[in-house]
Amino acid sequence: MTTRYLTVAEAAEHLNTSVRFVRRLVAERRIAFHHVGRHVRIAVSDLDAFVRAGRVEPIVIRAHRGYRAAS
Repeated sequence: MTTRYLTVAEAAEHLNTSVRFVRRLVAERRIAFHHVGRHVRIAVSDLDAFVRAGRVEPIVIRAHRGYRAAS
């Protein structure tokens, strides 16, 4: 299995965000990255893991006697 690495600009496009946001993630060490010489590369699998880690599950509100469920 070959790992695909993206530039910062490609990572921003993959996440549908700005380049500045990806650079901030790298600077704050909030996402894994690789230095290739002077260049920064980010594995697609690391981007996908970052997105999965930020997932928030919805809250299910159930109707109680005499009350309607919130819409």
